[in-house]
Amino acid sequence: MEIDTPHAPARAHIVEAGDPRALLVLGHGAGGGVDAPDLKAATEAAVAAGVSVALVEQPYRVAGRRSPAPAKQLDAAWLAVIEAVRRPGLKLITGGRSSGARVACRTASESGADGVICLAFPVHPPGKPEKTRLEELDAVSVPVLVIQGESDPFGMPPDGPGNRTVVRVKGNHGLKADLEAVASAVRSWL
Repeated sequence: MEIDTPHAPARAHIVEAGDPRALLVLGHGAGGGVDAPDLKAATEAAVAAGVSVALVEQPYRVAGRRSPAPAKQLDAAWLAVIEAVRRPGLKLITGGRSSGARVACRTASESGADGVICLAFPVHPPGKPEKTRLEELDAVSVPVLVIQGESDPFGMPPDGPGNRTVVRVKGNHGLKADLEAVASAVRSWL
């Protein structure tokens, strides 16, 4: 479904669970799309756990661009999509892979998320650990699941405050080495 946002249309691909108990809204990484293997694994695990999923394409991807928009535009578009797909009576879990995880963290409070799932959260740019982005992850006050590749060049987030669960899986930032571990972590956490 196409959704108008303050920065051009976004697109949501809805995967329904039978008699859902929650809605999981997932965003893609900066240069990728909603067909990333880890997003597919998370979607299948969520649906099997009775959680419907909305896979969100940001407006810049819908327009065919590979370079992401500025953070404020990504966040505004994300919040517009959340408003359009939210379902009264269902818990709302937001998340995404890499850049999409950052957007979900930055907007968790404003979106009213009950939880956040981060696939390959980019703790810092590769080779630049001093440029940390942990403040975005640390600011989330609801339960957070972070699934991170053991050899991710974007870093490994520490086990955080009581609401953060970090699951380390084989592989790097792509999380392709052990998709069953990704799915298992999502299933268990949900």
